[in-house]
Amino acid sequence: MIVSSPTAPSRGHASVYPSLDALLAAVRGCRACEAHLPLGPRPVLRAGATARILVVGQAPGVRVHQTGVPWDDPSGERLREWMGVDRHVFYDESRIAIIPMGYCYPGRGNGGDKPPRRECATLWLDQLLARLPRIELKLLIGHYAQRHFLGSRRKPSLTATVRAWPTYAPDYLPLPHPSPRNQPWFKHHPWFERQLVPVLRTRIHALVER
Repeated sequence: MIVSSPTAPSRGHASVYPSLDALLAAVRGCRACEAHLPLGPRPVLRAGATARILVVGQAPGVRVHQTGVPWDDPSGERLREWMGVDRHVFYDESRIAIIPMGYCYPGRGNGGDKPPRRECATLWLDQLLARLPRIELKLLIGHYAQRHFLGSRRKPSLTATVRAWPTYAPDYLPLPHPSPRNQPWFKHHPWFERQLVPVLRTRIHALVER
């Protein structure tokens, strides 16, 4: 259940905010699900109106909650390696927007972090996307992002969805989560780094250099 707050408008009210900066300020001040967050709310996302690439992950972990910097962890290091970019390019909001499915650390569940809370996408995602008209490529990292953006086009498993990446190009590239915990997946699916990572780097470089 969504708890009402003065900074959490209902969907369809993007016109309330005169600019992307104003909308981002509202998102960062959101307290809609404060009661459900063990470390309290700290929405972590970045975006600039000229960005051509959108990185959509799951939700911040503890370290990112502490620093307020998205992908500021070993998963982020691997993601940047896949993309072939350094931190300077990755955190350049004019080129790359970073908007996860959940903006705050959701807490621990069985075997890892809990899923991203749905309030974020319900309240804010459509409004944010409407303010990012130049996005040409969305990186869908993990099955939560893939489920939201691909809908019925998603395959029965994450592996099958990632393997079917040509089906979703050029608008989307589905990726596994780059967490060190996924090392067994990378070991058992060497085609990912041989086939898809070079395509990813080529697309990224073409977009960030324009």
